[in-house]
Formats: sequence, C-alpha cells, structure tokens
Amino acid sequence: MSINITVNGQAVTVPAEITVAAALALQGYGSTRQSASDQPRRAFCGMGQCMECRVTIDGQAHRLACMTPVWPQMCIETDVLYPLTQQLAP
Repeated sequence: MSINITVNGQAVTVPAEITVAAALALQGYGSTRQSASDQPRRAFCGMGQCMECRVTIDGQAHRLACMTPVWPQMCIETDVLYPLTQQLAP
C-alpha cells in the first residue's frame, strides 16, 4: 500500500508504514538539514538519540525523521531543498 505525502512542496508517493527518514531516502535526500557550520546532517543512530535527522512536519519543527512514521497528506520540510541527485547536477 502507498500513500501520498509532500516533501519540500513536491507531491510524492511512498510506501505506507515507513519512517519519514526512509521516505526521504527513497526520494534521494542524502541529508535532512545543515548544521550550524553548514555541514549536512541525516539520520545517524536510527533510534532518536542523536537528533541529527530533525525536520519540520506539518509545521512542527524539530521532529525526528527516524522515529516518525509517515501518514497520508503529511507535509515534510527539510533544510535541504533538493534531492542529492538534483544537488549534484551541473
């Protein structure tokens, strides 16, 4: 079963019952945010302890992507606006 969500303003379809971190990875996002020193950050520990995977979900900032399951019509915003494939394109 699949559901529709929005990632940085783009409508996408992802498998139901996966985490936000997994959904972002499936969409090609290599990171979810930038650190204070402008370094890319992404899910590291996968259990909510490192807090590196923080995203904004439905307007709520600092939600943990690795611990949050996707739900229909969820709106995810990351600090990284484009998937890695688009970031590397010339």
